[in-house]
Amino acid sequence: MRLHWSSRSPFVRKVMVVAHEAGLAERIERVPRVVSLTAPDLDLLPANPLGKIPTLVPEDGTALYDSVVICEYLDGLSGAPRLFPTAFGARIEALRRHALGDGFMEFLLLQRTEMARGQPDRRILDGFAAKQAAVLAALEAEAPALGATPFGIGHVGIGCALSYLDFRWPQVGWRAAHPALAAWHATFRERPSVWATEHVDA
Repeated sequence: MRLHWSSRSPFVRKVMVVAHEAGLAERIERVPRVVSLTAPDLDLLPANPLGKIPTLVPEDGTALYDSVVICEYLDGLSGAPRLFPTAFGARIEALRRHALGDGFMEFLLLQRTEMARGQPDRRILDGFAAKQAAVLAALEAEAPALGATPFGIGHVGIGCALSYLDFRWPQVGWRAAHPALAAWHATFRERPSVWATEHVDA
């Protein structure tokens, strides 16, 4: 399998965490890509017309995207799927948590893009700050439940989002005001699949 990949992408990291959890990481050939809103990678477009990473190309050549599709594919390929629950209620809960983590990652990436502009719009940055505060408050309230439920795709999404916040904005210091979430994230970071997939700014 080939994975169009970047060590800086939180969505790629989420896929690689799942690959490690599924015991499939060694079967994945990583193809480095650099993508942006203004400079699409033309070599990636034949596999993914959206020009996004991650994009996984299995042995049959059928490209898979986006990250949650790839994650479920890898979980199913493992032979013992466990990150995506099959029971209806548990599955909806896992997907809801995953959506919160994914949404957090999305607006962190947009925030970084806005901040890279010569003159970022303060109103947009204020909006991102309000959303970030709301997400962290919601996750602080949910941290006990995260710790009490089996590790799944929701945990992966939320954990990778928090790790991306640490990677790009270490000065934020969110842990002091969110002790329950900080404690949960510390256990997330101890998983071999997580420390094997640390972000690298290269």
